[in-house]
Amino acid sequence: MIQKSTKSNFISGFLVFLIALPLCLGISKASGFPPIAGIYTAIIGGLIVTFLSKAPLAIKGPAAGLIAIAIGAVEELGGNDPFLGYQLTLAVIVVSGILQILMGIAKFGKMGDMFPISVIRGMLAAIGVIIISKQIHVIMGVVPQSKSPWDLLAEIPHSILHLNPKVTVIGLLSLALLFGHPYIKNSTIKKLPAPLLILLMAIPLGFVFNLSQAHSYTLGALQYEIKPAQFLVVLPDSFMSGITFPDFSQLLSYTSIKYILMFTLVGSIESVLSAKAVDALDPKGRETNLNQDLVAVGIGNTIAGLIGGLPMISEIVRSSANINAGAKGRMSNFYHGLFLFLFVLLAAAIIKIIPNAALAAMLVYTGFKLASPTEFKKINSVGLDQISQFLTTLVVTLLTDLLVGVAAGIALKIAIELVQGVKVREMFDLKTQVAAAEDGMVIKFSGVASFINYLKFKTLIDAQPKNQKIVLDFSEAYFIDHTFLNNIHNIQNKFTKEGGELIKAGFENHHFQSKHHLSTRRLINNPYRKTSIPSALSKRATIIQKMAMANGLDFEAHLSPSFVRPYLSAFSILTRLRRAKNFVLGTREHYSFMICDISYVNVGDFSTETNSATIALIFNIAKGGVPDFYTQKNSDLFHLANQYDFELMPKSKDLPFEVYGNNASLTDSFFTPKMATLIAEQPYQIECKRREMLIHKDWQRISEGASMEDFLHYVDQLASEVVRKRLEEATVNKM
Repeated sequence: MIQKSTKSNFISGFLVFLIALPLCLGISKASGFPPIAGIYTAIIGGLIVTFLSKAPLAIKGPAAGLIAIAIGAVEELGGNDPFLGYQLTLAVIVVSGILQILMGIAKFGKMGDMFPISVIRGMLAAIGVIIISKQIHVIMGVVPQSKSPWDLLAEIPHSILHLNPKVTVIGLLSLALLFGHPYIKNSTIKKLPAPLLILLMAIPLGFVFNLSQAHSYTLGALQYEIKPAQFLVVLPDSFMSGITFPDFSQLLSYTSIKYILMFTLVGSIESVLSAKAVDALDPKGRETNLNQDLVAVGIGNTIAGLIGGLPMISEIVRSSANINAGAKGRMSNFYHGLFLFLFVLLAAAIIKIIPNAALAAMLVYTGFKLASPTEFKKINSVGLDQISQFLTTLVVTLLTDLLVGVAAGIALKIAIELVQGVKVREMFDLKTQVAAAEDGMVIKFSGVASFINYLKFKTLIDAQPKNQKIVLDFSEAYFIDHTFLNNIHNIQNKFTKEGGELIKAGFENHHFQSKHHLSTRRLINNPYRKTSIPSALSKRATIIQKMAMANGLDFEAHLSPSFVRPYLSAFSILTRLRRAKNFVLGTREHYSFMICDISYVNVGDFSTETNSATIALIFNIAKGGVPDFYTQKNSDLFHLANQYDFELMPKSKDLPFEVYGNNASLTDSFFTPKMATLIAEQPYQIECKRREMLIHKDWQRISEGASMEDFLHYVDQLASEVVRKRLEEATVNKM
């Protein structure tokens, strides 16, 4: 097992290295630092911080979210001398690293929970816009004259008119590859990380366009200049010669203090939230000690600042890639840092031929994800109060800086609560009553449940055993904000994993800010609840109930999630399950099955988004003849092989789909022609573990009516064929 874990960590560390290399270079250049600075940071994060943090799967390294702060510090502190600004910024990073260490010791690891979610996402969106405004010009090979984000955006038409065609071709092709990567059909190519594909395309194009040699060329009547120092990555002569020491001479200036606070605050929040998001993706459900992690990151940042590196955080994109590549533990972070170190030592010449336009494209893509229209739509769906906080933080940050933007967003949040009748003292005073119940306990709220007093609730709930049922009764709470509800939604996962339940209740008389299930609510009439028929089934539940009755099956609209949990214990979806409803239950002669709707979470950068799906479970199949496997018709699911330790099975039967499993002979003999046809002709994914079969339609909800009826028929057909095959084998064995 140890040897297998080492192999998985080694491979995933190598794959993350391929992604991290160009991102470290691009983030460094965008931050006004030498390209080598980002690599120094990732090496420290891998070789040193790995053993200080013990975060199971997080990758430590420079992050795009700190670009805006870093470039602002370099420009403000250095004035017209970028190198001086770089040295003065290093001193700022050292001090902010020390502050992070002190914050971790003081147990500030929970600080990410006490900031309004929409303010944080507005800050990140502003960072995305800043990144785009600066890097879009690099894609076109133009040096802009402006400095502020608004002016840089306004200067884009000018850059388009004066673009360098050779450089722009590389930049635009890189950008197209990034946006098009999710739609690639070829499974082999799709498995390659997009940054690696960009390098495989951009470096040869750099040779074709002769970017390494200074020259001029004409296109039509226009002449263009190629300057290698501008268009290619520049590295120091040796790894050690790039080390730069900080300049502490302006440490007590207002500008330095401002950026110390910004690096400390934003860096710590990003790192804590990223670590929590990575934990939610961990198939084993492990949790990072956030205070210890903050201390480790602070030590890493202090060392990075002392030798010329960027600040680091637990980086979500690389961490997600690490998990999908099959990492089993923290050593994958170590190997990623080791590969970066060896590559810079032994193959620096390759780095020097990477076009800057390709790196800029990666950053523009990152900026777009942070500030995408989808992000605006998600925030807007939660309510007018959330989109107003989001936009205020975004706009004020672009006009001023991150600290002022975040402060403006929080001030608006507090003002909105005051307008809605919340008193200032109530924001800080969390009123709860704890009472024992027959199967657990009830926590009853009164007054206000706000982002400001959430940490008091967190202390209370953390002290309770997670293997019990706890009902959170908000029936007498006057005001409950979105951040408070979202944080509760996130910690429900802990209870789920340990066999307990955390249930929110008592919203019958509350007004919801929107139809979103986590929207802010106040204790008045709720326009989204039909109080006249509280026990009525939903339209979907009614249709499914009629279908179940017509087929002689049992139906239950609402059962505890603990009912379905034992059947999902072998499957990776269990850790992300939130609720289940609309149960159709059936028992046949040789098997039983259950069909239900579930809500589950997909983990984004800094919060969880809830999705719905319809699943079927076939169980109580007698022992023998049913291997562990899953079918694959969607190449996005290839990472399941790493989660289950499965391998691609040989297609000796020429199956029209891929099968992953851990027993080639048993899996191969299992698929009869009829079974293969059933699986191939229907759009369902099959996962089988411990003789229980999980069936779903690419984790989507199946519409009621005819589609649900077809799904039921399919489950019966597949289960009958599995049983027929098993009985046939049992008869042969008896003979």
